[in-house]
Amino acid sequence: MERLHESLHEAPIIDKDGYEYLVHPISNGVPVLEPRLLREVIIDIMQQSNFDVDKIVAPEAMGIHLATALSLQTDLPLVVIRKRSYGLPGEVALHKSTGYSESEMYINDIESGDRILIIDDLLSTGGTLAAICGALDNIGTEIVDIIVVIRKVGQSAMDDLEHDVTSLVDITVEDGEVTIQWPSTHAASAQIWLCFPRSHKRHPLIASIEFRQSQTRRHRWRKSSPTQLSKQHKKDACMSHR
Repeated sequence: MERLHESLHEAPIIDKDGYEYLVHPISNGVPVLEPRLLREVIIDIMQQSNFDVDKIVAPEAMGIHLATALSLQTDLPLVVIRKRSYGLPGEVALHKSTGYSESEMYINDIESGDRILIIDDLLSTGGTLAAICGALDNIGTEIVDIIVVIRKVGQSAMDDLEHDVTSLVDITVEDGEVTIQWPSTHAASAQIWLCFPRSHKRHPLIASIEFRQSQTRRHRWRKSSPTQLSKQHKKDACMSHR
């Protein structure tokens, strides 16, 4: 996750009434989001997510570009939780509170029994994600997995819920600086790139997806050492792309 790390250190930080707000391409769309950074993030999400689900769910607005890329690669339907009501049958309203704002959001097209993968850009105070999880629990869905790109270390509203959240990188923002709390360069992703000769024309994102789907069991790299990859996994990765 070299590009993600670099972008975090380069991102501006502004003050919002005493709250240090990180302005990052993934979480704000500003500064400009380079395709290489987005591709790197999507590859890592593909390797960590459980796609044995019925739908991908993302909150407006900055979860949409991530979830769209995943929907295109997995053929899973995408549901966006919007900030405006459409008054459709079965629409569910929820109230969310973050470190700097409060507002309403609205859920459509999710039913009891749906297996859900939630994708979002940033977990900070956890107000938005906790409100969404609470609403989905009340609907009767099964939240199979929750993936965020960036997690700001500290107390979160998600601490009170029984849902695990996987992050690609954990950070602190203090005194105008970003500190990365643990390395997120997953060996599996690196190995895929290394196994490709320069003349290979297959897109590295597709290669990553094929590698992820070829595994017989799911690997959550963040719950072990992120840089560990067994010799057998390295061999399998190389052999599958020769």
